[in-house]
Amino acid sequence: MTTAIRQYSVLLIAYLAPQRARVALLAILIPASIGLQLAAPQVLRTFIDATQQGIEHGPLLAVGALFLGLALGQRLAGFAALYLSEYIGWNATNALRADLARHCLQLDMGFHKQRTPGELIERIDGDSSALAGFFSQFTVKVLGNTLLVLGILAMLWREAWRVGLGLSLYTVLAFAALVGLQRVATTRWIDVSRRRAELFGFIEERIGGAEDIRASGSEAHILEQHAVLSQRGLEAERGALMAGNITSAATTFLFVAGYAIGLALGAWLYASGQASVGTAFLVVYYIGMLAPPLERIREQAEDLQRAASGIARIEELRRLSPRVHERPIATLPAGALDVIFDDVTFEYDDDAAEDRASAIASKASPRTTGPVLHNISFRLDAGTVLGLLGRTGSGKSTITRLLFRLYDPGAGSIRLNGHDLRDLAFDDLRTRVGIVTQEVQLFNATLRDNLTLFSRRIDDAEIERALGELGLRDWALRLPHGLDTRLGVGAVGLSAGEAQLLAFARVFLRNPGLIILDEASSRLDPATERLLEQAIDRLLAGRTGIIVAHRLATVQRADMIAILDSGRLAEYGPRARLAADPASRFAALLRRGLGLPGSNGDDQQMLTRAQHDGPREVSAGNDGVVAPHWTNGTAPMPDSLIEAHHVRRRDA
Repeated sequence: MTTAIRQYSVLLIAYLAPQRARVALLAILIPASIGLQLAAPQVLRTFIDATQQGIEHGPLLAVGALFLGLALGQRLAGFAALYLSEYIGWNATNALRADLARHCLQLDMGFHKQRTPGELIERIDGDSSALAGFFSQFTVKVLGNTLLVLGILAMLWREAWRVGLGLSLYTVLAFAALVGLQRVATTRWIDVSRRRAELFGFIEERIGGAEDIRASGSEAHILEQHAVLSQRGLEAERGALMAGNITSAATTFLFVAGYAIGLALGAWLYASGQASVGTAFLVVYYIGMLAPPLERIREQAEDLQRAASGIARIEELRRLSPRVHERPIATLPAGALDVIFDDVTFEYDDDAAEDRASAIASKASPRTTGPVLHNISFRLDAGTVLGLLGRTGSGKSTITRLLFRLYDPGAGSIRLNGHDLRDLAFDDLRTRVGIVTQEVQLFNATLRDNLTLFSRRIDDAEIERALGELGLRDWALRLPHGLDTRLGVGAVGLSAGEAQLLAFARVFLRNPGLIILDEASSRLDPATERLLEQAIDRLLAGRTGIIVAHRLATVQRADMIAILDSGRLAEYGPRARLAADPASRFAALLRRGLGLPGSNGDDQQMLTRAQHDGPREVSAGNDGVVAPHWTNGTAPMPDSLIEAHHVRRRDA
């Protein structure tokens, strides 16, 4: 618990600092409420002793009115303190949620691949919510009740030092016993939080894949997995609650013992003539007041043991740092960007986490893999479009992720306009590089918010201008309410092609210099396909483009072609020249299908022959080696890249 208190104190100070004025007002209200509580029994003693002495009704009524005033003032001060503490606590908790969400967004893709969305929601919102009441009430209850206990003991010392000494020893021993009992359950509540995160992650993934589960008839298997995870959570929470009940029973025993001590001391003081009836009543009353604050401190200690797991998990999350760091010492200019991959090798170290939900039930061990890219080198001139081809798993998506700097290469470098990506600020890089994937994320919001990603700096005129330039304005106007049309669950749905149209407009609004496009490979209706073709042409106009191509129309748009095979650059050169060379892999693809594979996996069949061939020569030099072709002769390839691409000339 000591560690939890220290970690909580760090969080408390960090998130209460911006609310200093409110905290200062709270610091005034709490002692005021405590002082009124301590004064009320003194007035009651005066009233009882005055009654015993036969004082007239007038003074007694004044004493009674004073008691009622003190009680009312204490209630008002307590209510104000509670309201203010709730306000401060929820502001602090919301700030913590925002900071955790921002921190997670800054972590690299390896972190996100190792954790399901449901688990992250529990980590960011669930753990923070567990601290909400703690932020709002811990200060009031613990600080306020601690002051109240100390005040009661001071009053008892003032009335009779023997009574004060006895009850002070009782309080210290009782509190020490409570703290010792709390430690028993802390580890159990940590396990409860972990089990909940696993269960929420499992549920989130299964709900997201509901259609596939129904189609494959896997409902029974999923329910069995759910039952296993639920049973683990039940067992963990039952153990934690049992530990808490032991603490509660011990507390009740201690309080009963305290009342017995108080009654005995009060009776002894009165019988020995050391105190009046009013003073004896005062001692018993103060002892009665001593029980609730100790109970509330115990409850907060119990809440602390529950929150200790959340605090530990929050601190664990806050300590994580991204492996991809920025060192912004360069900026990218406006306009199209040239791209250079120089001997790039890359290996994922988090592939085993892609199916985390099944690993939860099976407790599978992480698997290891080798590099997914091997010594990739090529240059793409500014304003040039590259068609990136290859069978599934050849490394196409990895290249796009490296360009967007979701990962850093293990070896080699990637440069835009001569600047290493690691020398660019994230904001600069991700503003100047636009990426469109097949899986477009739609938010349950208006079309306007989905286009601007909730930015208020982009007005409707700019949106309509972008839609007009992409040829999408009529498509947007056909929606029921134009830009105010609501998309998402329970609202207007978009086809895969329409979702990509929306993604094109998102990217166009940012005016990047490099476009990365994983084109839609599903079958499109003719009208949507025409819109897509038109939008792609306008999106790429005056920009560098890298397209993971699936269709002949896209290949014909490309200036350069790169074919990947098992993470290696098997062929690279101008599209027209490769198509004219009957021995090239690209020509073989065109002959086999008169187009490129769609989303049904035919790309692997169409590359069956190519994967058995050796590296394909494109042009030969006098030294018997060949190098990739370039769009024109004005941009020579760096020597290191030429050396990387030299391959033996195949015998005729």
